[in-house]
Amino acid sequence: MSVASASRAPRPPRRRRRLGAERRRAAYLMLAPSVIHLIWWIGLPVVATFGLAFTDYDIIAGTVEWAGLDNFRQIFADDIWNLSIWHTVVFTFFTVPVAMAIAVVIAVLLNQRIKALAWYRAAFFMPHITATVAIALVWMWMFEPNLGLFNLLLGWIGVNGPAWLSDPDWAMPAVILVSIWKGIGLKMLIYLAALQNIPHDLYEAANIDGASGPRKFFAITLPLLKPATFFVFIVSMIDAFQVFDQVYVLTPDGGPANSTTVMTYEIYRTAFGEFDISAACAQSVVLFAFLLVLTVIGRRLTGKDGDEA
Repeated sequence: MSVASASRAPRPPRRRRRLGAERRRAAYLMLAPSVIHLIWWIGLPVVATFGLAFTDYDIIAGTVEWAGLDNFRQIFADDIWNLSIWHTVVFTFFTVPVAMAIAVVIAVLLNQRIKALAWYRAAFFMPHITATVAIALVWMWMFEPNLGLFNLLLGWIGVNGPAWLSDPDWAMPAVILVSIWKGIGLKMLIYLAALQNIPHDLYEAANIDGASGPRKFFAITLPLLKPATFFVFIVSMIDAFQVFDQVYVLTPDGGPANSTTVMTYEIYRTAFGEFDISAACAQSVVLFAFLLVLTVIGRRLTGKDGDEA
């Protein structure tokens, strides 16, 4: 017997090999529905979007002609599309950091031993799982100029409230306010999970040294929340760039004077209002490029943080 054959590992019994093959077949069968769904509803539309972005597709005649970069030149020559990019950036700039700051404070408060703690946590998380349309309808009543809650409260202190959703100067702040309120719950939950993983020994040592509450927050809590902060920041940025529901319900047609037109709403209007599918696909590719850049930045930031840990 040769040395190679002697060192070769014995083959597993036939019964074990048959059992392994059956398990693999069962796994493939269970994964098949998800894979088919992924390919049919996500993979093919993504490929079609990138393909149609470089063509002139007439949805009525059913004709397709190569257009190159004409669609991208067309959309960037459109003032409304450029305005929608600016509005998306403004919406993201004001929504993400404010919601994150409020979520951190709420998470720290809900990490204490207080009565009815589970009820408070559920109350703050409830907006995240509530349908956006239902939330927007309630806020529409609150923003109503004559009978709305906000203007009623402002009237008590002698201030004439604005026409929130019909005033170009106040429509976007109103949408931002609703989005901040709705997005706090998930961010709070992530921060709360991260807070519960911080060793209590660090706080005990800080108490022995006589550190105050703010000192412990800035010297211990915030630095140890860095991985969670990076994750929440990137996820929130991506979510903010895809905002649509509250804009569509609160301010139809992009708001007064297109004051709340964002990228996703403009893509919707181009595709289903003007039936310019090729231009809408080009806009979607631009939005995808923004999200890809944000995702790469997030992966690099969280990757570096993980390496340092």
